[in-house]
Amino acid sequence: MEKKLKIILEKCPQNHKCPAVKICPVGALSQKEFNAPVIDYDKCIRCGKCSNFCPKQALILEEIDVNS
Repeated sequence: MEKKLKIILEKCPQNHKCPAVKICPVGALSQKEFNAPVIDYDKCIRCGKCSNFCPKQALILEEIDVNS
C-alpha cells in the first residue's frame, strides 16, 4: 500500500492563508488567495507534515492500493 495526500474540501474553511503550505519541506503545496491548497504530486514526498499540522484535518494521507 502506498499513501497519497488528499484535500477534503468540506473540511477546509478556505477563508485564510493555509498554514500547512509553509510546513511542506519540498514546496508541494500552493495556494491562491484563500482557496483550498493545491498539491503538486510530482513534488510531494508523502512525509505527512502538512496533514499532521492541519488543524481542520482537511489534509490527509490516504492509503491507496497500487495493485488495483
